[in-house]
Amino acid sequence: MAFNSSPCTEQSDSHLRLLGHDSTLMVGQSVSLTLGGDSLLVVDERAMRKSDRTCCGLLPKPTNKVTHSISLYNVLDTKVSTAGLTITYAEPAGKNDVSVTALQYPIADEEKATVETWSKKLLSLAYGNAQRYKRFKVLINPFGGKGTAARLYRTYAEPVFDAAQCQLDVQETTHGGHATEIAEQIDIDAYDAIVCCSGDGLPYEVFNGLAKKPNAREALAKLAVAMLPCGSGNAMAWNLCGTGSVSVAALTIVKGLRMPMDLMSVTQGGSRTLSFLSQSFGIIADSDLGTDNIRWMGAHRFTYGFLMRLMHKAIYPCDLAIKVAIDDKTAIKNHYDTYVNSPPPVRPTDAGGEEPKSLPELEYGTVLDPLPEDWTVIPGETIGNFFAGNMAIVSKDTNFFPASVPNDGLMDIVTVDGTTSRAKILKMMSAVPEGAFFDMPEVDIRKALAFRLTPREKEGFISVDGEKIPFEAFQVEIHKGLGTVLSKSGHLYEAQGPRP
Repeated sequence: MAFNSSPCTEQSDSHLRLLGHDSTLMVGQSVSLTLGGDSLLVVDERAMRKSDRTCCGLLPKPTNKVTHSISLYNVLDTKVSTAGLTITYAEPAGKNDVSVTALQYPIADEEKATVETWSKKLLSLAYGNAQRYKRFKVLINPFGGKGTAARLYRTYAEPVFDAAQCQLDVQETTHGGHATEIAEQIDIDAYDAIVCCSGDGLPYEVFNGLAKKPNAREALAKLAVAMLPCGSGNAMAWNLCGTGSVSVAALTIVKGLRMPMDLMSVTQGGSRTLSFLSQSFGIIADSDLGTDNIRWMGAHRFTYGFLMRLMHKAIYPCDLAIKVAIDDKTAIKNHYDTYVNSPPPVRPTDAGGEEPKSLPELEYGTVLDPLPEDWTVIPGETIGNFFAGNMAIVSKDTNFFPASVPNDGLMDIVTVDGTTSRAKILKMMSAVPEGAFFDMPEVDIRKALAFRLTPREKEGFISVDGEKIPFEAFQVEIHKGLGTVLSKSGHLYEAQGPRP
C-alpha cells in the first residue's frame, strides 16, 4: 500500500501541515498521520527525540521510528478541541476481542481548521456508506444463555457504542414476550436500530413486535434489527457480524450497513408469526428443544441430544409439500454465484415511502387452505430431518445452508431420510464445519418459496427460530426483503458459500 510522504524539515513542535492531497497530517516534525486505502499509518519519533544525536551534537544517530497502523474500520470517532486532536478506535485485545483506546495530540488554535478538515476526511473513510452516530434502542435479556447478558453488554459493548458517540436507550426485558411488547409500541422515527443483547430469541420477538404495528411493513423496513451474541444460540451475530465476540459484534454494528433481509410468515391454525432464521422438524428440532433440561451445557447440549436420539430413533413421519423454485444442486450454486456478483441491495434510512404499510398478503394462503396444486409432494414416511433456513449459519461452526443469501426471496430446505445409516448421519455432522455437507448425495437441498408440513405423530417438537411452537401442521412462505438488519458486508452473510 502506498502512502504520501514528504521529507522532514526543521519546524517547531506545534507546527502541522496537510501534505499529499490532504492525506498526511504532520504534528510537528515528530508525528505523521497518513490516510491509506484501508488504514491510518502513525509514524511517531517523539520517544527518540532527546537521544537522536551524539553527546557532541555532531553525528546524528539513525532515527528509530515507532510505526503504528490502525485499520480505518476500527476508527470510531475523532474530536478536535482545546485539548488537541483525539482519535478514538477499537484496538485488538486478545484473540477475539477489541477494546477502546485513543491517540491524542496537542494542536495550536491557528491550526484547528486544518486539523478539522483532515479529521472529517478520516471519518468519511472510516465509515464509508455506514451511518455515523446511530441511535440504538438496546434490549438486554438478563435471563438468556447463562444469565450474563447485562454484564457482557456493560463490559464489552457499551464502551464501543459510547466511543462511537451512539445514542443509547437501554432497557432490560423482564418476561417472555416483553421485547415483542416493546417493539410493538416503539417510535420508529426515534431510533435507527434495535440492538438485542441475547441469543436468537430476542430478535425473533422484536421482528414479531414490529409486525404487530399498524404500519408493520414501514416499521420493518425503517428500523434495523441487530444482535450482540449474549445467548446460547447466536446465529444472527455469526451471520451478520461473523463473530461470537460481543466487543467485535459491537464494532460491526457501529460500522454496520443497512441491508434488506427476507423474512418468513409461519401460519399455524389461525395464527401468523414471522421467522427470520429457520424452522426445523425431526432430529434437529428434537435435539434442540428436547434438551432444555441440560441448557447448562451450553452449545454442547445439542450435540449430546443429537447423539442420544440418533441411537434410539431416526424417523419422524410427516406429510410434506414444497413450492420448489430450484431443486438441482448445480443450479443452486449458480444462483448463489449470480447473487454474489450482483450489486448489493440497498435499504435507505427513509425506507417505507409510499409502499403499503401492513404486512404482505399471504400469496399461498394458510395451513387451513387447500394445498396448491403446483406444489411438489415429498414422500415423508421416513423423514429423519427437515430443516428450512433463511440464514447460512445456524450456530457456531455450523454453516448448514451455505447457499443461503439475505435477499433473494427464497428459503433453503434440507431433508435427510431417516433410514440413512447412523455412520452416514455422523459423517454429515462432521461434514458441516468442513463445508462438505452440501454435496453429500444423502442430503437433499431445494430452494423454495413456501412449504407445508403436517406431523403424523401426536407428540414431538417443531422449532421456529429456536422457539417451540405447537406440534401440529404449519405452513411457511417467504417475503423478499421484508426486514432490515445491520450487516458487516451489506450484501452477504459472513459464511463460505457452497464449494464450486
